[in-house]
Amino acid sequence: MARLVLSDASPLIGLAIVDGLTWLPELFGDVWVPASVHREVLPGVAARGELEIAAAVKRKTIRVWRKSIPDAGVALPDLDEGETDCIRIAVSHGVSETLILMDERAGRAVATENGIRVAGTAALIGLAKKRGLITSAKARFAKLHATDFRISAAVIQTVLRDVGEG
Repeated sequence: MARLVLSDASPLIGLAIVDGLTWLPELFGDVWVPASVHREVLPGVAARGELEIAAAVKRKTIRVWRKSIPDAGVALPDLDEGETDCIRIAVSHGVSETLILMDERAGRAVATENGIRVAGTAALIGLAKKRGLITSAKARFAKLHATDFRISAAVIQTVLRDVGEG
């Protein structure tokens, strides 16, 4: 298990949709978000998942990274602030000890190029199924698809096959 788990906004929103924020302590222990991600997922405008994420922050299932975030000397082209902050924290903390929860393709690519392990919402659903936290990954993916949250069909099929539902 990674010693430091950071999350970008999208996996938190996806997990909020499928009632999966409660899995985080079981899967990882502490999950940290940079202040930039905290602001993005809790904008105070009743955004999708906001109530669930706020409750997870209150329960300390999700913790806000309050330390300064060094530049870390990594080129981070075309990434949003949350992705950038997650990668900078990982690089400064130690890439071999860090896992970033992130869905966006560009951010995942930059993280991977820098030796950082990455897992997205689909992988988290699969992991929850493997750990016995849910009975059906397929049902959670259906719940996601009832919203405008998108994961490619190929990724979903890969996860479903991996957990014996495909």
